[in-house]
This record gives sequence, structure tokens and C-alpha cells, in this order.
Amino acid sequence: MKKIFVILLALTLLAGCQGAPQEAAPRDKNSVTVIMGPTSEPEAGFDPAFGWGAGEHVHEPLLQSTLTVTNPDLTIGCDLATGMKVSEDGLTWTVTIRDGVKFTDGELLTASDVAFTYNTVKETSSVNDFTMLDRAEAVSGTTVVFHMKTPFSIWPYTMAIVGIVPEHAYHPETYGVNPIGSGRYILKQWDRGQQVILEANPDYYGEKPRMERVNILFMEEDAAFLAVQAGQADLTYTSAPYADQGVDGFSLLSVRTVDNRGVNLPVWNNELTSDPLVRQAINLGLDRQAMIDHVLSGYGTPAYSVCDKMPWYSPAGEVIFDPEGADAILDAGGWTPGPDGVREKDGVRAELTIHYAAGDSVRQGLAAELANQLGELGIAADIKGVGWDTAYTDALSNPLVWGWGAHTPMELYNIYRTAPGSDSALYSPYSNERADTLMDKALACTGLEESYTLWQQAQEEIAGDMPWVWLVNVDHLYWVRDGLQVAEQKIHPHGHGWSVVNNIDRWSWE
Repeated sequence: MKKIFVILLALTLLAGCQGAPQEAAPRDKNSVTVIMGPTSEPEAGFDPAFGWGAGEHVHEPLLQSTLTVTNPDLTIGCDLATGMKVSEDGLTWTVTIRDGVKFTDGELLTASDVAFTYNTVKETSSVNDFTMLDRAEAVSGTTVVFHMKTPFSIWPYTMAIVGIVPEHAYHPETYGVNPIGSGRYILKQWDRGQQVILEANPDYYGEKPRMERVNILFMEEDAAFLAVQAGQADLTYTSAPYADQGVDGFSLLSVRTVDNRGVNLPVWNNELTSDPLVRQAINLGLDRQAMIDHVLSGYGTPAYSVCDKMPWYSPAGEVIFDPEGADAILDAGGWTPGPDGVREKDGVRAELTIHYAAGDSVRQGLAAELANQLGELGIAADIKGVGWDTAYTDALSNPLVWGWGAHTPMELYNIYRTAPGSDSALYSPYSNERADTLMDKALACTGLEESYTLWQQAQEEIAGDMPWVWLVNVDHLYWVRDGLQVAEQKIHPHGHGWSVVNNIDRWSWE
């Protein structure tokens, strides 16, 4: 009963904010209403120094300009930047910016604002890693120099998510709720827990946004689905359980992602997964398409890495489902079936507990499907829901269902690189000196294309060890009102939120 009341209350608030739908009234061709989940609402507001545009769910900040952007193919393009060069030692990046760009308060945006932003974010941000940056320096009104502590070839990907704030009007206590930027949109209104209203920036230096007004509502999924059925939104996020229900006047948009789910297989601290043949057999013996069909209702793609289809991706980890081959590997490795069908070797039973984040139905479903498929290979597996307060420790000795995916090669580095001062990678016990060297060389490059090759070589080195098994990339699903033309979407990163509106200025109505 309480759940129904909450849904009705959400719809009442929506009606109050948006007005009751009137089918006879002509549609406003310059506005759109989008629903996101409650977790998409930025707790700290729209301040890049406190995670807006960054963190786990990376997206374009919209209200602020960035130096670079990621193109649809995930290569780098320019926004404020008009040129950039890096020194031979990789320790200095010189970036020139557009002249004449104005903040929404009328003041010019200069290189001093860029330097101020980066120095502020470096000292303040807890969601972005800026340990590689020493300082940013404005050397003229249109030139900023980034002094690095260590070479960082993929700096252009970092520059694509840092929104530029005005030095003259930045106050950390208030900026998040009253942001001044130079991006495509202005924050017109924010009703916490309910909605955000954006309006097109009339002084924007780029192509004029087609959508002049963007209403973003925050709702739980069941309330969002009811809102769509009532015709009170134009686009809303949804998930596989709702995808086959159908909504009159709406179609389902499925967006491909690098929002992957995978399990770590501890190379140490686990008697079963410490055997490389077991890890190889698990990778070979998983029917990823069955996982997609059973858990995601068909809305997903098989995953073989943390960066499928990115410019730096290597297909070295791709395999064809071969349960007979997996059985043969286990047999050859001395893992033979016992009386109950569970394999054994030297007194060790082939059994696992697969952990997943409690309350996450998709991860729970994948864990259960994985356990069932492992059973077919003679590996007894059960599943256990855990909280994130213990999950990281649990993963040191047990497989855990993780979610990753970002528009930067640093995702590879953070997962596989041996952590400084440790003998292991950060999230699972594993280390590969050769892969570490390749990733370090990739960061030390002075060209992105050269670094891509080294990232690919690192993946090829890691593929033989199989310290992780990647399962699926989860499609992001949306109900879209008939007549709304959603511009081509980039492959979405991890997180079902703001990514869909990255290019909302290019959306239109038929």
C-alpha cells in the first residue's frame, strides 16, 4: 500500500509541475521531458569540483564547457580547445582555447578560468583522480599549460569531463545550486527530489540547441513507467522487465553500452580459481547469450573485456562458447568428477560462492545464472548477497559480480595494474609485471594512437591469465514518445543516467 501511495504522490507532483496532459493542445516542438532515476540527481549539485559530469557515471556537464569532447567513435574532439600539444617527455600539455566565449553572467571565459578550475578540482574532487597533475597555469588569455607529475597520454579523456567554472564567481558553498557556465544550457530551476529545468543558453558559442527547454524528472522506475503510460513524459529510462509490456504512443530505444558486468577470479587466496586452467575453462564454458536471454530479456551483448569496442580494445579475450572444450581442459588439469558430479583435485572440491551486491536484481540474476552454468561444468557454486562495506574484502578470495565501463583506458589500468606499494591489483588479487610495463608505457606516450596499441598489447598479455571473466554489456533501455527524434547515441558508459542527454541539444520533434 505504501508503494502505491508513493507512486501516486510522484504522479501528482509531476502533474503539478508539468500540468495535466491535454491531447488537443499543440506540442511544444522546442521542449522535452525526460525521466531519470533518483540516483541521477547530483547530491552535491552541478559543480564539477564535486563530481558533476564525472565519477562513476561519466557524462557531459551540459551547463559548463569542456576543453575536449569524446566523439561518437570515442576518439577525441574539441569543444573550448582550439589546439593542444604535449612535450616530448609527456610532462607538459599546452592547450589553446576559443577567444570571445562568455559565461552566462556576461564575463569572458579565459585561460585563467581554465587553470583555476583544474587547480580547484585537483584539490577538491573525491571522484576523479588528478594525482598525475601538478598544476595548471594560464600563460596568456587563451593559453593554459598543464604541468604533470607523471606522463599521462590519455589526458584528453580527462579534459572531456571537466566543466569550466568562472574564477570570479565560484564559491564552493553555493556554486552547485547556482552554477554559472558557458555550456549549451542554463540551470533555470532545481526542485530537489523532483525535477531540474534547463533552458538553452542564448549566448552559446556553438550551434544553437534545437531543444530550448529540457525538463528532467527524478523517479523510481515503477513510477516512471506509470508516468509514461499517462503520457506525462517524452523519454524515460526503463529496464528489461518492463521492456515487453508496450506503451501506446511510445517505442523502446535500446542503446549499446560498455556498461559491463563481470566476475573477478582470484588468482591467489582461492584453491579453485588459483588454477589457471580452471579460469580458462570457466571463460570458455560460459554461454553469455543465454545470460543475456535469461537475465536481460535479450537486451545486452556478450562482454569479453572491460572496454569492448572502445578504440583501445583488443579482441584477445574473445572466445566461442565451447562447454566440451571447457570439460576437456578441466579433465586434462586433473579436475575429475567425484561421486556427486562435482569435480575434485588433490582433495580440493571444485566449489565457489559467487558474491553480488545485495538489492541489485540484475547482478543477482547473473550470479544465479553463472552458478547454474558452472554446475554444468562440474563446479558447485552458490550465491551470496553482500553489502559494499564488505564486498571489496570478500573479492580478495571470492568471485564478485562487478559493474564497470568508462570512456577512458584508465578503467583497464585501475582494474589490472599492480597498485603502488602493493603486490596486487586494487580490486582482485592479481599481478602481471609485463602488463604493468605495457600500461605504464601507454601512459608515457605522447600520442593517443600509439597508446591505444600498447593498451591492446596489455590486454593480450592479461588474456592468457584470465583473472576476470566478463559476462555481459547491459543495454540501456528507454521509452521514447512517437515523433521524438533522439540523436545518435555514443556507446554509453557504466550508469543508466545522464549519458542519454549528452546530445539533447540535437534532439528534435518530427
